[in-house]
Amino acid sequence: MSIVPLTDFSRLCIHTITTKPWPIEEAAKRYSAAGVRGVTVWRQWLEGRNIGDVRRLLADSGLAVVSLCRGGFFPSADPAARQAAIDDNLRAIDEAAALGAPLLVLVCGADPRQPLETSRQQIAEGIRAVVDHARAAGVKLGIEPLHPMYADTRSAINTLRQANDMCDRLSDPQVGVVVDVYHLWWDPELEAQIQRCGRAGRLLAFHVSDWRTPTEDLLNDRGLMGEGCIPLRQIRGWVEAQGFNGFVEVEIFSNRYWAMDQQEFLEKIKRAYLEHV
Repeated sequence: MSIVPLTDFSRLCIHTITTKPWPIEEAAKRYSAAGVRGVTVWRQWLEGRNIGDVRRLLADSGLAVVSLCRGGFFPSADPAARQAAIDDNLRAIDEAAALGAPLLVLVCGADPRQPLETSRQQIAEGIRAVVDHARAAGVKLGIEPLHPMYADTRSAINTLRQANDMCDRLSDPQVGVVVDVYHLWWDPELEAQIQRCGRAGRLLAFHVSDWRTPTEDLLNDRGLMGEGCIPLRQIRGWVEAQGFNGFVEVEIFSNRYWAMDQQEFLEKIKRAYLEHV
């Protein structure tokens, strides 16, 4: 399959966590000046701010709000904690709607005190508890499977098959999946499960970064595209073969890159996006 290289930044989206040192005002100004056209906002960038003002700021900067990150973290052995998570997700849906974000990304959660299957059952229950509110708000819910190294506390959904199975189980068009190459590149079923997403019309977002070798930190050492071993362009071809033509979202957690000049980092992102995605 021939994959057409990206030649401009019309589909480039950057997560605010990627340029973590910048507040939302600085990120909006810098992304816009660099020709970036999309932004995924992490919820901590909304703290202490009027969401309507942030929405206007991003619109005035020419930035499409691609999604709000993150909801989820439904499972717990403690019933009160499960209810608190549901309440927080209802708030997150309201924040997404106020921001104009069509999607809330779900990092579904896990609790090491209980079996993974119990956590998965609680994830399904949590999503069912909030999906009608999401529908009324016009916000879709995207289940993001996380790499198995995070199965202890961050997510009991660790493969795209599990995310697809969860969507089948919920059987609600308001719920879909988020494909993040950092979490899924290793999976021998990845292409087949992306095709399954396409057939069901549930592929909602596509996140890119790279897997550095050796990885020095299990959370905060993601690579810039082209720095690692992920077949980025091939996977982009798979999602686009299923009709996905949305934003390509750069989501990088990196102590190394957060420590450098962020404008220089932004220029590196742009080059890597064209050369390797």
